[in-house]
Order: sequence, then structure tokens, then C-alpha cells
Amino acid sequence: MRPDPGTIDRRSAVRARFAATAALPPALRADDGVAAHAGATVPAAVLAAIVDRPEPSLLLTRRDANLRRHPGQIAFPGGRADPGDADAIATALREAEEEIGLPPDAVEILGQDHPYSTGSGFTITPVVGIVPPDLPLVPREVEVAEIFEVPLAFLLDPLNRLERAIEWRGAQRRYYEFLYAEYRIWGATAGIIVNLARRLGHG
Repeated sequence: MRPDPGTIDRRSAVRARFAATAALPPALRADDGVAAHAGATVPAAVLAAIVDRPEPSLLLTRRDANLRRHPGQIAFPGGRADPGDADAIATALREAEEEIGLPPDAVEILGQDHPYSTGSGFTITPVVGIVPPDLPLVPREVEVAEIFEVPLAFLLDPLNRLERAIEWRGAQRRYYEFLYAEYRIWGATAGIIVNLARRLGHG
């Protein structure tokens, strides 16, 4: 079967834009009030998987409500690096396979975005890739409650990027938030999306 020309064009456009903006500084390097990459942070990686639909989407998960860390929050597939991981790409692909059953060979890696430091002590490297639509993904029991997609156009539109503030540890902290359907996307996940939007020309 010959490849769909539309699919090739979409992938080429995203690949070219991401490559062309490699030297662009990130909009955000860390959660508000956190010194980027300061101290002994835990290395981690997430997979920002763009689903190759006619209207591309971004693959996200909702964490199980019973988890100790960030219960019920929206996140990318990913987690802390293991000693056996060769690099951040290996971490992101391993975690995505463990959490949602995403085969590593189904991911076309575009590259890595700038690391993002969190208030919980992690330095996260976002790994950006493209995946085919309608893969038979399966959430990992007791860790992932749901796998869903959000239209990429919605997340890239600055009008859908809400800036909020909260009192945290005695100081006012600012953060970004996206509200899509019943999903509230905020914190590090929203920060990484803001940086991705900048890389894709919607900063």
C-alpha cells in the first residue's frame, strides 16, 4: 500500500519545524519559584507523542486517583530514568511501553526539547515523537486511569493557555492551565506543552 501523501506532508512539516527551532530558548525552564536544574534533581523523561491524524492530536494520560504522587492529574507517559536506560529517549520509550503499551518501534522520534524542572525535584526531558492513530493502547493498572487525545491545534492556540496563580509554600506561584472537555491540564505538563508550542511556531 502506498503511503498517504497527506500523512507524509504532515509529518514532514512537523519534523522540519521542530528541527528548525532546535536553538530556540524555551518559554519556561521550570515550575514558577523553582531554580532550573538546581541541586540534586532526579532525571526523568516523558514522551510527547503527536498522533498522526488529519487533525493531529497529543497523547496524554490521566493518572490513577490512588497514586501517592500527583493523583488524578493529567500527564505525558513517562517517568524517572533507570540505570539501564541509555538516554532520555530510552527512558521515555520504556516508560510509554510500560504505562500505556505503546510499542517503541511505533514512535518516530523527532528529538528532545529543553529539560524542565519541577517543584517535586525532577528534571524532565521531553522526547517528542509522532505515532500512528488508533494504536491498541492499554493503560497500566493502578497507575494510569485513562489514555486520551487532545487536538494539537487546541493546545497550540495561545488563547487556550490560561495563566493562573496559587499560594504555595508561603509565596505566590504562577502556572499555566488548559481546560479541554473534562480535563484540566496544568503544572509541568502544561509547561512542557507551552515549550512545545514555541518549538512548533505557536509561542
